[in-house]
Amino acid sequence: MHETMDMADDPEYDEEEPSFSDSEDFVDDIEEDELLSDLMKEKPLEADGIDSVVVVDNVPQVGPERLEKLKNVVNKIFSKFGKITNEFWPMDNGMTRGYIFLEYLAPTQAQEAVKNADGYKLDKQHTFRVNVFTDFDKYMNISDEWETPEKQDFKDFGNMRHWTEDADCRDHFSVIYESGERTAIYANDAKESITVEERARWTETYVRWSPKGTYLATFHQRGIALWGGEKFKQIQRFSHQGVSLIDFSPCERYVVTFSPLMDTKEDPQAIIIWDILTGQKKRGFHCESSAHWPIFKWSHDGKFFARMTQDTLSIYEAPSMGLLDKKSLKIFGIKDFSWSPGDNVIAYWVPEDKDIPARVTLSQMPTREEIRVRNLFNVVDCKLHWQRNGDYLCVKVDRTPKGTPGVVTNFEIFRMREKQVPVDVVEMKEGIIAFAWEPNGSKFAVLHGESPRINSSFYHVKNNGKIDLIKSFDKQQANSIFWSPQGQFLVLAGLRSMNGALAFVDTSDCTMMNIAEHYMASDVEWDPTGRYVCTSVSWWSHKVDNAYWLWTFQGRLLQKNNKDRFCQLLWRPRPATLLGVEEIKVIKKDLKKYSKIFEQKDRLSQSKASKELVDKRRGMMEEYRLYREAAVQTLLEQKDLRLELRGGVDTDELDSNVEDWEEETIEFFINEEIIPLGDL
Repeated sequence: MHETMDMADDPEYDEEEPSFSDSEDFVDDIEEDELLSDLMKEKPLEADGIDSVVVVDNVPQVGPERLEKLKNVVNKIFSKFGKITNEFWPMDNGMTRGYIFLEYLAPTQAQEAVKNADGYKLDKQHTFRVNVFTDFDKYMNISDEWETPEKQDFKDFGNMRHWTEDADCRDHFSVIYESGERTAIYANDAKESITVEERARWTETYVRWSPKGTYLATFHQRGIALWGGEKFKQIQRFSHQGVSLIDFSPCERYVVTFSPLMDTKEDPQAIIIWDILTGQKKRGFHCESSAHWPIFKWSHDGKFFARMTQDTLSIYEAPSMGLLDKKSLKIFGIKDFSWSPGDNVIAYWVPEDKDIPARVTLSQMPTREEIRVRNLFNVVDCKLHWQRNGDYLCVKVDRTPKGTPGVVTNFEIFRMREKQVPVDVVEMKEGIIAFAWEPNGSKFAVLHGESPRINSSFYHVKNNGKIDLIKSFDKQQANSIFWSPQGQFLVLAGLRSMNGALAFVDTSDCTMMNIAEHYMASDVEWDPTGRYVCTSVSWWSHKVDNAYWLWTFQGRLLQKNNKDRFCQLLWRPRPATLLGVEEIKVIKKDLKKYSKIFEQKDRLSQSKASKELVDKRRGMMEEYRLYREAAVQTLLEQKDLRLELRGGVDTDELDSNVEDWEEETIEFFINEEIIPLGDL
């Protein structure tokens, strides 16, 4: 067994223990960040986490009995912007103090809450003010002395409605061709359209005009761009990855974008509503399907928008983008709805349920007052058709009456401008192919029957409570109705499978002005004035004969424009006229006086066109003359150099230096033929 002994007690062990203490004059110049850099990176900062906290002011002050309900309401509002990980409700004598703290999972979610919930109107007495917690330091350190704000550079996009001031009243239209590679904007002219702007790869799919024609929207993989002004500068852009559909509010204040890419539960991104002027995102929504676009339908003034889900109609108000009265309408079985184009009235229909009949309901917004309910029996389907001014609503009702085989269609006509909204009924025993209201009048057109016996009928809704059949045309090759935007005139078109048959009708006396054909036509587009109409064969629907043709409203063909792989033509909308009803009546009354001035101007424009051609040719000839004189002068200046290079021989003239020419005769064998004499 080995014996052990403490080395300190060993007399032979006298080695001195080393000292690890610093000397008195030692200066430690190594920072902690340098010595423990990896560890210091993980050190929590004092401000960590608080940039994910928002402070909500103007919250109702309630007691314990109402606190839980208030918490549920607040959580429902603020959980739309992200996951809330923590919340704190300060109390004073058993009452909330009017402000709360909410902590989100990420700072970006907190910023989204500030952007969208600040100014949110909870009720008449409480409007939320929302700030990020870290902003309080900024507000506390605001100087008491006034500082002049920095002047922001003014972005001049030019006259945003310049095309409405055109002296010749030329309307614009957009054309996409070369399978989408090129997009052009033209000013319409009866003789030849004038190019306003043309760009390659301006859009990746298609384009859309805003309702008043102020903006042109182009589609890109990363989002939407809006263009406008005289030179079509980029006005705004909205980042929405994979965007495929858009819709504008009627007032052009908002744009709605849809992307089929997946969005998260915490951050809805399928549908986004944007503020056009600021470019800011107003609100995001989930969407499972875009089969019935637009998902949101706007009221005529852009103050409200609504969407339909199962048994629910949700109406939102702008600019807060919150639910009207903080709740949706529960409507069991709702199938479809539509806003009036002239008033804040919404129409919807509900199918039959056992012994309860189907019904059409008209509700006034924002009061939600039901102004008319119409019960319907044996209903298969309904379609809602508003007249453009909102004067009439037609509900197309497909019914199966008891004891009658097949389907019968009724047109239920609601007279919106009369007391108690009376309803007239027109019964059609044939299948309905198309229905369309006259935009500014009280007539409507119907295509009914089956091919090849398709009939077109025209009706007039009179003030005496009657609906008269004006006239019918039988054996029509048509499946679509296109009214002129100004009314009176229309085109009955047999698109696609009907080989592009066209019938131009004047409904004032129901005369067929012309019958024509644009083979395989896929689209018909009226210009905003109702003077011209375009028919086209799109490359998207048919791969050959792609072109667009321009017609007068009477059916006279003016132009045939063949474009390589032509895709789309859209007329640029015009804003509403500033003239009142009485002023328009005066102009119509004096139209003959104005027509003489217009006829004279047309004659001048024709002579002007020939004069422009002569002037153009004269200009080209003058350019050539100047070019030739300059070339002759250059030739003379270089003559000495040419003589030097060619040994003094002047080659400018073909017969120069004749005396120095030498004549030489050259003979060469061409052919030899031997003919035997005996054969002669």
